[in-house]
Amino acid sequence: MVREIVLANAPSGFPVVELGKSDSTFELKELELPELKDDQVLLQTIFLSNDPAQRGWIQKDQNADRAYVPPILPGERMRAGSVAKVLKSTSPSIKAGTVVQCYGGWAEQLVVNAKDAFPLPDIPELSPSVFLGAVGVPGLTAYFGLKDVCKLQRGQDIIISGAAGATGNVAVQLAKHVFGAGKVVAIAGSDEKCEWLKKIGADVALNYKSPLFSEAIAEAVKPSYVDCYFDNVGGAILNACLPLIKRNGCIAACGAISGYNDPSQTVLSNWSEIIINRITVQGFIVMDYYHRRGEGIQVISSAIKEGKLSVAGGETIVRTGFEKVPEVWMRLFRGENTGKLVTQIADL
Repeated sequence: MVREIVLANAPSGFPVVELGKSDSTFELKELELPELKDDQVLLQTIFLSNDPAQRGWIQKDQNADRAYVPPILPGERMRAGSVAKVLKSTSPSIKAGTVVQCYGGWAEQLVVNAKDAFPLPDIPELSPSVFLGAVGVPGLTAYFGLKDVCKLQRGQDIIISGAAGATGNVAVQLAKHVFGAGKVVAIAGSDEKCEWLKKIGADVALNYKSPLFSEAIAEAVKPSYVDCYFDNVGGAILNACLPLIKRNGCIAACGAISGYNDPSQTVLSNWSEIIINRITVQGFIVMDYYHRRGEGIQVISSAIKEGKLSVAGGETIVRTGFEKVPEVWMRLFRGENTGKLVTQIADL
């Protein structure tokens, strides 16, 4: 028997992540895995990706027509990207012992079709977990957000919120060291994170929890305004940044984590800035660019090799028991991670 974690009660506010309570958002279940069919693999999950978007997938009473992926329904396993090791294989293309990436979800072990497991290259200096972060979906989100949405040009200025997160820290580094931004203003949630961001490429890094944040961010963009705002958080920080964007500038709307558990935080008080200054706001989902993922991986991999993008310090890996997986995931919403938050439940 192996264990998986399924959605029990879809939340409308903060999830209840302690398992076993009557109102728990999740439930721990045991199941017996089926025998392998032809061209299938048995996987042992090693690393699990923690992503803010997962919160939206379990929202209570959401309109599926407006979602970009089908909602997770009660009784269904919680979805998540993962890095896993092949324990058994009936596939000629994947041998036992291969480390793969898949979308297996919160499960200790699982059986998947071989076509849904992607063998990972061995990078001796790096943990395979980087394929859930800098060289995975967050890194690709940063790359395509800068290239296709911001259309960032050499010498242009940019503000990046959620800058110490999985996508944000890659966006800071790519903006400065690959796209050649003039000024990169990074926003994070602690002084320690801000110091780290300045070391990896931010010209200015500001703690949004500071009582003088609004004044500091306005001062940081002087003597001009920024060409683009890469928004990972929404809410009050978006309010503060709207007046700082150039006329005909743009906002890359990547995330709105400030309101995922409390929608009241997403209300704007200065929408007129968008109208008066003809600011373009474009929401984007990285899945729309997946047909070009090879391009993004090539740029990111080259940046790592050339020392333009550092993954050191860009991961927070938490080794824990399987039953604690939901609790580690909730650290995202308390800002307890620097870079990509990864849960490790087994050894390679």
